[in-house]
Amino acid sequence: MSQVRFKPSQQALNWRQMNHQTEKQKSMSSGLFSPRRSMTVGLFCLIVMAVSSARATLPLAVDDAPLPSLAPMLERVLPAVVNINTQSRVTQRQSPFPADPFFEKFFGGPQGQPRERSVSSLGSGVIIDADNGYVITNSHVIAGADQISVRLNDGRILEATLVGKDEDADIAVISVPSEDLQHIELGDSDALRVGDFVVAIGNPFGLGQTATSGIISALGRSGLNIEDYEDFIQTDASINQGNSGGALVNLRGELVGINTAILAPGGGNIGIGFAIPINMAKVLTRQIIEYGEVRRGRLGVIAQNLNPELSEALGIETTEGAVIAQVMPDSAALAAGLKEGDVVIAVDDRAIVDASGLRNMIGLYRADDEVTVKFIRDAEELSLKIRLKPIDPPKGQGATLSKRLEGARLEDIDDQDGPAGERGVRVVEIAQNSQAFAAGLREGDLIISVNKQPVYGLKDVENAVGEGDTMMLLNVIRGNSGLFIVIR
Repeated sequence: MSQVRFKPSQQALNWRQMNHQTEKQKSMSSGLFSPRRSMTVGLFCLIVMAVSSARATLPLAVDDAPLPSLAPMLERVLPAVVNINTQSRVTQRQSPFPADPFFEKFFGGPQGQPRERSVSSLGSGVIIDADNGYVITNSHVIAGADQISVRLNDGRILEATLVGKDEDADIAVISVPSEDLQHIELGDSDALRVGDFVVAIGNPFGLGQTATSGIISALGRSGLNIEDYEDFIQTDASINQGNSGGALVNLRGELVGINTAILAPGGGNIGIGFAIPINMAKVLTRQIIEYGEVRRGRLGVIAQNLNPELSEALGIETTEGAVIAQVMPDSAALAAGLKEGDVVIAVDDRAIVDASGLRNMIGLYRADDEVTVKFIRDAEELSLKIRLKPIDPPKGQGATLSKRLEGARLEDIDDQDGPAGERGVRVVEIAQNSQAFAAGLREGDLIISVNKQPVYGLKDVENAVGEGDTMMLLNVIRGNSGLFIVIR
């Protein structure tokens, strides 16, 4: 039988003595004290003492073996988890009424007087290559940063440079001087099971390194509309603001995920956190390190989930897969021979459960990679080797206006559809690898001035552009607020 040793509880002994004296005094004063009653009270106190002692202290050992602890594993892992601090300059207008002609007279034109303010943010990162100083984090942690600094576990603060990022999957790689760094061992996120214990490490609320434990709650979470490519690990280990980009490790201290987001309806942690699987992150970081970006391949299909009704209609038995609803023109799928109604069940021998799974899987391959697609057609299982095509950037007319607007498609706004008094040109589409996107221009932005010149249509943009200038100043309306964007 296991023997558990406890420390004696002085609190329990004191309570016993005090209770016994009180009980004796009460009994004597009432004339009810007797040796038998005293023995009963004493036995009761012994029982209370044992229970109180067990609750007051934890066992020192079980069968002379020390209790299990995560401390040895964390001592190995913590030096590889870093805190990330970013500084950025945000240009804002002073005028709170940018689109009102009446107030433009008092604020010096539609753009007002630009002013800058410094904005800082905190996050976390993980050293994955000590020799080259590569640190992986979330793209949103370093978004718009003019300066990135990394604080190591030993207190050193290093200046970091951006290697590249992929906003579609929320992955970024930065680099720091590779001196006396310690990286983390990478695990296999495909081997995770629901119920496995994990530890989340990061920098919540800027407090410094913190470790929280939990289990894997679910795998393959998608449809959350957090990122374009979603295949999240769900965990109940506490992930709070500032944990983004931190490490999710197994009990061997291997990195299995990059903490990314939480579901927090009330603004706090409720035990529903999400991490990017490390197997997905590894593929993307290799491309970022090699190219500075992720060059995804494109299959060229629109797919939907397979449900029991579709299975019956298509005459197949399986209920898992992605049904091809449309094959795009001039696509890799069309060239290879895929057709509408085909049900994709695997890519390179990895099972495809639904349409999201197909999109995520293809998103891990780069352009010109060859993949083997297994599918069902007319109740027959077939396979094709398909060479993926590159994803073409939007062919916007921005490049015809200015090289700084290359990759953006602009349109005149419809006065009938827009709010009263609205003017400018709308950004309808923008390539994520373009210079304008990197500067902060986004789809849906309304450009109301270029280089301090009011804009009422595309012709005004063309007239205001000065190609000889070192920068372009855009004044845009985004939602209910306005901001300045500088494209160099």
